[in-house]
Amino acid sequence: MGVETVAKQPAAGADLKSSRKDRSRSPRAAAKRETDEKAAQDVRAAVDDELLDGHSAQDIFRSQHGRSGFTYDDLICLPGHIAFGVHDVCLESRFTRNIPLRTPVVSSPMDTVTEHRMAIAMALQGGIGVIHTNLSVEAQVGEVMKVKKFKNGFITDPVCIKPTMSLAELDELRRKCGFTGFPVTQDGNMGSKLLGLITKRDTDFLDNRSATQVCSVMKKVEHLTVAEEGIELAKANQVIRDAKLGKLPIVTKGGLLIALVARTDLRKQADFPLATKDKSGSLMVAAAIGTRLADRDRVRALVAAGVDAIIVDSSQGDSTFQHDIVRWMKAEFPELQVVGGNVVTQQQAKHLIECGVDALRVGWA
Repeated sequence: MGVETVAKQPAAGADLKSSRKDRSRSPRAAAKRETDEKAAQDVRAAVDDELLDGHSAQDIFRSQHGRSGFTYDDLICLPGHIAFGVHDVCLESRFTRNIPLRTPVVSSPMDTVTEHRMAIAMALQGGIGVIHTNLSVEAQVGEVMKVKKFKNGFITDPVCIKPTMSLAELDELRRKCGFTGFPVTQDGNMGSKLLGLITKRDTDFLDNRSATQVCSVMKKVEHLTVAEEGIELAKANQVIRDAKLGKLPIVTKGGLLIALVARTDLRKQADFPLATKDKSGSLMVAAAIGTRLADRDRVRALVAAGVDAIIVDSSQGDSTFQHDIVRWMKAEFPELQVVGGNVVTQQQAKHLIECGVDALRVGWA
């Protein structure tokens, strides 16, 4: 038995309604719809305004009627609706006009806060450190150079010892440092001629430790595996693996020790994709100065060392002394990034901007 299917015909009323709807596309009807939609949007906006808590930063800080001062405890940031994931958040910002940061963290130029170790750590994480000015010119320049010469994975300031050190003194140094292997150099300092390397296995089971000197038991440089200056970290690590070394000294062609690569650091090494680097691939670093005339010699020395930015460390930025040194720095070193401050008013900021600063420190100490 066959089954017949019959398409259902639309009702005549539906055709009429559709026809009327089509005919309603007149300019007058369209204008009415737009008016109705706008009214609905205004209602929704009014409802949203009623649900909005707090005030905008513009209302708080730029209002002509509000003359109050605020401290950190007086204000709180209110959370809003989130429609994105953590992976969508971008923290990139700028330290100065020409120095971008992937992590907006900058150390204070206050004394003793930042030296080369802190500056290196901050730059690797995407921020920038400011070497404080409570140092001699030579010492501050040295701190800057350590940052600029740093290469991840290379130990650029290993503890070195003299060949005349006794094993008893070596035992005490090991207890203080927490490790057992040391490079032996001519004067016991980094940058001098490498004479050998001493490890725990070289000194085990030896008696008369007060009378025995390191030079008599160390592994001499002619029997060491060393690498020349300029070797890449990956290559240095491969040499350590292939030769089963504990430490690989890095020396100049003249035999001066400039770095060390340790086997124990292989697992600790990591890439730092956010690192703040200059065009040559070196980490970036800033340094603080004062406003005295003698600080101009400090600036010259810091620029020669490769400093990327200078911060004028002063609680009152709008002074003749700071104006003068900022103008001098921008005239003498046009590419040098200069940060002025501190400022808290628009007029203070305007004066320093007119002097040529590339960034401002805002706040009152």
